[in-house]
Amino acid sequence: MKILFDFLPIALFFGMFKYADGHKEWAASTATEWLGFMVAGGVVGMAEAPVLLATVVVIVATLAQILWIKAKGRKVDTMLWVSLALVTVLGSATIYFHSENFIKWKPTVLYWVMGGALLIGQVFFRVNLIKRLMGAQMELPESAWRAMNWGWTGFFAVMGVLNLWVAYNFDTNTWVNFKLFGGMGLMFAFVIAQALFLGRYVKDTDNTTANAKDPQA
Repeated sequence: MKILFDFLPIALFFGMFKYADGHKEWAASTATEWLGFMVAGGVVGMAEAPVLLATVVVIVATLAQILWIKAKGRKVDTMLWVSLALVTVLGSATIYFHSENFIKWKPTVLYWVMGGALLIGQVFFRVNLIKRLMGAQMELPESAWRAMNWGWTGFFAVMGVLNLWVAYNFDTNTWVNFKLFGGMGLMFAFVIAQALFLGRYVKDTDNTTANAKDPQA
């Protein structure tokens, strides 16, 4: 359920963009009415209206996520705060300058921030952040934790580059499709591949525990 909650702003961005892209006259008039005071020139054209409306939706959705978590008395993940900051700054620039390029950078910057945190923690502070997050849930040898940490670091780096490649080599409609289906699909595929990789370590840990309980085994 958490991963669906995390992807909710992206899904809402996708839904608003697709609807507005199919109703461009409505999108342009609505965006001008709602956002005219925020944009350069005061008028939003049909070409940029869909992504501007979708940007407003993703900003509101991300803020609503944080308010919901706070209302439940739970701690807000650091990366969710980072995501809110990025989508607000880059989204505001997208709205003001009528340029989708700013919001297209948001996934890449977020991926690189997460990958950079893992890299800096491992290299400079000798802290494995993946182990800190998941260490209470499973027992693994240090080599496996290091492999997971480097694996996620590499995955985030590649995803950041891939997002920019799609953003600058295809139209906005294709990028929006990739943002939801491509990003989510690749994330699931990576998680499954990692689970298969960790399977042998979990089995080894189970066997070691069983032998410790039964010395005759």
